[in-house]
Amino acid sequence: MLKKALPIHHIMVGAFLLAGLLPSVLITGLAFYEARDALRTEIQRYMESQAAAASDEIDRMMLERMQNIASWSNLEVMQDVRIGDIDKRLSKFLDNLKISYGEVYRELYVIDTQGIVVASSNPNQIGMKIRLLDPWLSTNISKTNIRLSKLQYDRIPISVNIPDLITGESAGTLVAIFNWEQVHRVLESAASARGGSALIDAEGNVLSSTSRWEKTLQAKKLTANAVSNGYQGFSGFNWHVSIIQNRAQALTPVRHMAYIFIGLLVLSVLLAMAIAVPVATAITNPLAKLTRFASGFMRTQNELAPQLGGPEEINQLSQAFNKMISDLELSKENLTRAAKLAVAGEMAAAMSHEVRTPLGILRSSAQVLLREPNLSQEGKEVCGFIINETERLNKLVSTLIDSARPRTPELLPTDLSEIAQQSVAMLRMQAQKKNISLTCDSPAQISALCDAEQITQVLLNLILNAIQILPENGKILVSIAQSMESAVIIVADNGPGVTPEQRTQIFDPFFTQRAGGVGLGLAVARQIVLAHHGTINVSSSKMEGAEFRITLPMLAQNHTHEGHE
Repeated sequence: MLKKALPIHHIMVGAFLLAGLLPSVLITGLAFYEARDALRTEIQRYMESQAAAASDEIDRMMLERMQNIASWSNLEVMQDVRIGDIDKRLSKFLDNLKISYGEVYRELYVIDTQGIVVASSNPNQIGMKIRLLDPWLSTNISKTNIRLSKLQYDRIPISVNIPDLITGESAGTLVAIFNWEQVHRVLESAASARGGSALIDAEGNVLSSTSRWEKTLQAKKLTANAVSNGYQGFSGFNWHVSIIQNRAQALTPVRHMAYIFIGLLVLSVLLAMAIAVPVATAITNPLAKLTRFASGFMRTQNELAPQLGGPEEINQLSQAFNKMISDLELSKENLTRAAKLAVAGEMAAAMSHEVRTPLGILRSSAQVLLREPNLSQEGKEVCGFIINETERLNKLVSTLIDSARPRTPELLPTDLSEIAQQSVAMLRMQAQKKNISLTCDSPAQISALCDAEQITQVLLNLILNAIQILPENGKILVSIAQSMESAVIIVADNGPGVTPEQRTQIFDPFFTQRAGGVGLGLAVARQIVLAHHGTINVSSSKMEGAEFRITLPMLAQNHTHEGHE
């Protein structure tokens, strides 16, 4: 089924809109993506600076805590661990330290070499036996070895040996329970409302994270990482701070900008349509008039020429249409002449056998009579007339038969689409007499080496057969296509079709489905197609009628055939 073509008015309006809006769309899209990339880069840079600042703050905080405990371990008051802090002076000192540092430390206590708490900021701990956890991390601060144990909930124990000032051995251990909530607050201040942050150790374990970390981790996100660079000589523990943000939420300003751009595009479309519609109308109105004239001409054969007007190209089209009308009249004359020749050929072929046999009998009889001895002079003269006239009639029949035989094709590059359109145009009037829809579908130029006159004869024959067989209000479709290295001409209708039994003999001479038909048209058509190194066959069409398919070699293949001949 043929697709309905768009009106030229719509095509021109669309072309104007495309030409006017394409630059705007490209510029708008480019600006949008540039702004999005710039905003994303700025957000990424800000997140990286926040992550670096948080990492530095955590390193500074840890260094201060370790410096504190290293300096406290060398104080004179720490020597009370050797006598079990009998006067509780060390415990008071630890309690004052905890109070002065507020929430930085959860507990401060000292254990002796047997693991007994001898002094503590929490009196309830004194006398308890505590086993220190295995060291998790360690570093040297002011030539003092500082050890960190594994994080437990929101606490991390920091311990250091207390040196015995007399023996130089370890008199005990000072333990500070660092409030890990201090680190969590640093991460909270670094994270934004659209994401989360976390402190991650060298093995990838999360040491601390904000409340939105896990939720943001599952979404599409922007990520920034800052590895610990140490602080004032402290090399750090190879931790890194990771900050993430929900990408959709972070790019909300870009979406708002996109809505503004879309609004501007809609406004541009409306303005472009306000300009394009009048311009397209001014161009297409003359075309519409020419189309109406062409439709009226085909129905009424109006001899008036189409009116000129509109742009120069439309005037040239009108002039070309005038020339086409003249060419059409010439084509009609050629068609009439071709039809007469075809009738003569059919009559000659049909009558050749029937006429030649009686002519031969008459001539033989006259020759026998001439040998009779008693034949009068008048009889001999009559027999001579019979012999002469039979010879003249025999030559006339031979001449008619020779004219019906297709000549050798003159192969030239030919546009099959043009041939199909011309053939349809020549027979459209006959089709209209029976209200038959005769259309041609030739979307592109498809050329082949062929004899244009003979291929036109084949097409005319097929279309005429369809017109004669179809009832009123029938449909005939002529189409040109390309298949592999061949050009294909298809003539399809919605008539009674051809049965499988008839297909085997439909191209035989004198076979016909039409009352009064001679049955030579398809035989001649097949002979012409074979002379072009092509094929012709018949099948059922999509319209449930007959479909004749002619396959001709394309240009390259035809050249090959010519080279072998």
